Amino acid sequence: MLAEAATFTVIDFECTGRFRGHPDEPWQLGMTVVSGGRLDPSRRYVTLLQVGRRPFNPYAPGRHAMLRDELAAAPRLADLWPALRPWLVGHPLVAHHVPTERRLLEEAFPLHAFGPWIDTLELSRIAFPRHPSHRLEELVGALGLSERLGALCPGLAPHDAEYDALAGAALLEYLLALPHWQGLSVEELAAARAARPRAGRRGA
Repeated sequence: MLAEAATFTVIDFECTGRFRGHPDEPWQLGMTVVSGGRLDPSRRYVTLLQVGRRPFNPYAPGRHAMLRDELAAAPRLADLWPALRPWLVGHPLVAHHVPTERRLLEEAFPLHAFGPWIDTLELSRIAFPRHPSHRLEELVGALGLSERLGALCPGLAPHDAEYDALAGAALLEYLLALPHWQGLSVEELAAARAARPRAGRRGA
């Protein structure tokens, strides 16, 4: 299927980080849709996730510290399957650095298959190989997407799952609109990998 004709679910988790014997767990989930090559901001899903009273890694970003009471009462990811199924099944899934989102979904729902997966980090490295950073928040600024995102989710900022899902969707929309990216298939996007620099030889 051509990418500009597909409906993608763009997904972002915010996580606790590993700390003092506790695993890395998701504390927030955000999703939105890119359909027909366009971000559809009317279709979005955001929820806090139950992580109990465990400690967070002190370097974990986001506003989790002010949400501990809400997180204690939030649902667990695995219990949300009926609501999440229409978003996750039968659609290509998109994330900025896919391994994190893929791992968390596979851990929560081990009997389900997800994908194909499209990684906007890999795509941005291909599209902008000389850009000094391919972090999502820096790409948003460099590509002039900040004002639009501020209007779509006022008061939110990077490292909020809703904001980052919308940012990833806006980035995918931008990439799909590049003239030399027209006519690519979902499968080609899913298989795309940026070239990695080769390590120099000793003495070179």
